[in-house]
Amino acid sequence: MEFVILLCPNVSQTFHSSGGGGGGRQSYFLFGPRGTGKSQFVEDFYRNGLFFDLLDARVFNELMADPSRLSRQIPAGFTDWIIIDEVQKAPALLDEVHRLIEKRRFRFVLTSSSARRLRRENANLLAGRALMRHLYPLTAAELGDDFDLAQALRYGCLPAAYASEDPRLFLSSYVRTYLQEEVQQEGLTRNLPAFSRFLEAASFSQGAPLNLSAVARDCAVNRKVVENYFSILRDTLLSYELPVFARRAKRELTSRVKFYFFDAGVFRALRPAGPYDTDSELGGLALETLILQEITARNSYENDAYRLYYWRTREGFEVDFVLYGERGLKAIEVKHSDRARAGDFKGLRRFKEEHPEAALMFVYLGSRRYHEDGVEIIPAQVFFQNIGEFLNFPFPDGWQPSRETGGRLQ
Repeated sequence: MEFVILLCPNVSQTFHSSGGGGGGRQSYFLFGPRGTGKSQFVEDFYRNGLFFDLLDARVFNELMADPSRLSRQIPAGFTDWIIIDEVQKAPALLDEVHRLIEKRRFRFVLTSSSARRLRRENANLLAGRALMRHLYPLTAAELGDDFDLAQALRYGCLPAAYASEDPRLFLSSYVRTYLQEEVQQEGLTRNLPAFSRFLEAASFSQGAPLNLSAVARDCAVNRKVVENYFSILRDTLLSYELPVFARRAKRELTSRVKFYFFDAGVFRALRPAGPYDTDSELGGLALETLILQEITARNSYENDAYRLYYWRTREGFEVDFVLYGERGLKAIEVKHSDRARAGDFKGLRRFKEEHPEAALMFVYLGSRRYHEDGVEIIPAQVFFQNIGEFLNFPFPDGWQPSRETGGRLQ
């Protein structure tokens, strides 16, 4: 399968082929959830780089026994990039990386699927000598003509799920692998059965203000344990938590964060479906998730042009997503329906009363794009294809996406 590698301005500064000339020279961490294709990405973009894969037991044991071996394994006169994959497995190695950046001016790419162990062991995060970058599930721009909204709503946009002949089986395996390799082997919790119950219980909080006590009751553990479990999801980059937008608030607002698993397919793999679960309910949450993961990725690749929020009053008026930053104030409501009805805009209109400068958008599954009473009504397919237009993410003059084979899709 061919796809487009997304080279927004932020990405082109640091995610570049060492053989392509130019590009940024500063070392960086590349964080991303398990399965987003970090390893494949750096292998494709740094073909002349020197790789150290810490999932390889031999490499891991050698470097953990003596981190200075890293320096001795760099060939004399080497000037290209050095990639350490899954660096969170060996936080002590970062002191040696720091020394090599300072003393020998080497450039590193340090991939990681978890910030938890790095933080827990007070790892050296290189104090400004390395940038922090993130990789996300595939975006519509990366997929180009291969983007299929129906498939993305059902199976998400993890590269392997998108390319798999059996994405349902892949996603089921993804959850098991996460539990075994990310949670159990890293010692993030001793009670794996309780954490498995928690993942299912948390799936019922998708797209809702987070009620820790309710989740604790559902998975039969105490509230403090659930707090820790949600922190594991945050640290392993598997969730988003949106705060409420409270600037210039005239109405009483809710105070709870709004929770989402990071990918629509992972959410649907965790959420049990039965006769009481309507396609509209699950599809609606999947559509919200897909739009959030697209906005989050593109916003990150644009150097975080916006901060992301949601808005909900105590009276129950709500806006799914609020984007606030130098490029404006955007309020976005999402509806899993092929029709836009007047009642669907209540939250947006209440938000507009408090924030008259806001641009209002309503994204739905219909095919007609139009305006109604200050609300821009946008088909979901059009939103994904033109997100740069709607969120003021301009590409640099002369930018064209480059066709590649490989990359994050294997």
